[in-house]
Amino acid sequence: MSLIHLFFVGLVSLEAAAATSFSSGSRAILRDIGSSNDVSDHKENAVELNATNFDSVFQDTPAKFAVLEFFAHWCPACRNYKPHYEKVARLFNGPEAVHPGTVLMTRVDCAAKMNVKLCDKFSIKRYPMLFWAPPRKFVGASWEPKQEKSEILVVDEWRTADLLLSWINKQLGSSYGLDDQKVGNEHLLPNVSDHEQISQAVFDIEEATEEVFDIILSLKAIKSSETAASFSRFLQLLVPHHPSRRCRKGSAEILMNFDDLCPSGECSYDSGVNNTLRNFHICGKDLPRGYYTFCRGSKNETRGFSCGLWILMHSLSVRIEDGESQFAFTAICDFINNFFMCDDCRRHFHDMCLSVKSPFKKARDVVLWLWSTHNKVNERLKKDEDSLGTGDPKFPKMIWPPKQLCSSCYLTSTGKNIDWDHDEVYRFLKEYYGEKLVSSYKKKSEGGVSKEEVVVAAAEEMTVPTNALVVPVGAALAIALASCAFGALACYWRIQQKNRKHHHNPHYLRRYSSNYLVMNTFSNNESEREKER
Repeated sequence: MSLIHLFFVGLVSLEAAAATSFSSGSRAILRDIGSSNDVSDHKENAVELNATNFDSVFQDTPAKFAVLEFFAHWCPACRNYKPHYEKVARLFNGPEAVHPGTVLMTRVDCAAKMNVKLCDKFSIKRYPMLFWAPPRKFVGASWEPKQEKSEILVVDEWRTADLLLSWINKQLGSSYGLDDQKVGNEHLLPNVSDHEQISQAVFDIEEATEEVFDIILSLKAIKSSETAASFSRFLQLLVPHHPSRRCRKGSAEILMNFDDLCPSGECSYDSGVNNTLRNFHICGKDLPRGYYTFCRGSKNETRGFSCGLWILMHSLSVRIEDGESQFAFTAICDFINNFFMCDDCRRHFHDMCLSVKSPFKKARDVVLWLWSTHNKVNERLKKDEDSLGTGDPKFPKMIWPPKQLCSSCYLTSTGKNIDWDHDEVYRFLKEYYGEKLVSSYKKKSEGGVSKEEVVVAAAEEMTVPTNALVVPVGAALAIALASCAFGALACYWRIQQKNRKHHHNPHYLRRYSSNYLVMNTFSNNESEREKER
């Protein structure tokens, strides 16, 4: 027993000595390594993925490329590497991203039981392990070490933030730096003459659509049969005309179930109840993302949501047919009046809706009315922002479109008095918020995706319906071909019934009627605005 006792005493002594030595030596080295390159920012920007959200996140991201890290939470090397990975992720992910929409930084914890099969699909034999590909290449994908001609690449230079960003720059042909700072939306202006910048607006339209839906839910804003009818009419406008396919599908699904979700205008908002609006996502489970791209301001409190909502309304207006013009006008006016929570903005917009006197008969007139209204709003806000210093210095309010984008839209321009060529303005708006948004999206995507895939992706995400009666609800039901056809037919019937009801409702003709607008100038004085009202 004495020999055994001496053995254990000696073993304990050796362990204590080793621990002391490691603490004073090796741990100090690890601290030096961990603190080198100033990777002390512990804010998590990388998107945590798991087996349930893996495909949907990569399917729906606007980013052109993605980095996927496989790690294990018990792995010391992974824990030490995390600050390096996060330092790169803060450039591309989250609301404070310096270069949003470029690279999606993600990670999967292989130590979680639910992710074991997912990690096996990518042949993960060591931690951490990083991959690179266009996001959609990860959807339903797998990877083998000896796999040939795979578009999924192994990142072989990753051990520090500098090495990883350098590797990413080689793939993109970029020169991003770890010290890059957010200075505003570098993807929009300074060059206002670049038509192709509108290509990124589709992601902001999705963001604004989901955000307004979240606001309605959080404030429980559907409180009566009137607000329920307003919300339903706006859904009827979104289903055939929203620029995003998945927002059309989500809107159709909510519309099909709306009478059950909100009987007599009384909606259930409890998250624990099955039959509630909270169980639906109008544009996707990954939204809102928390940041804007085309509509990103140089300050957190400028542009963003309101910009995205304006672009949504313009995009809807250029997609309607003549027979829908009055319905679209009333749907937009009612929706803003009931659900836009900035009270002054809501009242001003409502006044401009009430100022029109007879129903719209041409879609062209709705497009021009919304354009004119937006410019009047910009003029009013510019005065306030200039006097109070609350505007965005890099994106001041302006008359739209500027000459750099559409010189033919201007007949004459002297100071604040502008004589517009309305035919040219209409042509520009129709192209800019319709065709240009689609074609630019295709061209922008060609950088890292095959031509065939670009066409498919653009067709799926951005197809503009040419017939307002074609309602894409089949995919929303997603049960079988027969049920898809039935769902589309049912939604079509429902829209026709509600359109017929509201088109012939004299209350709406009295409340929001419109005359053919004569818009020769944009005078901003209060007396003229009072006359309009």
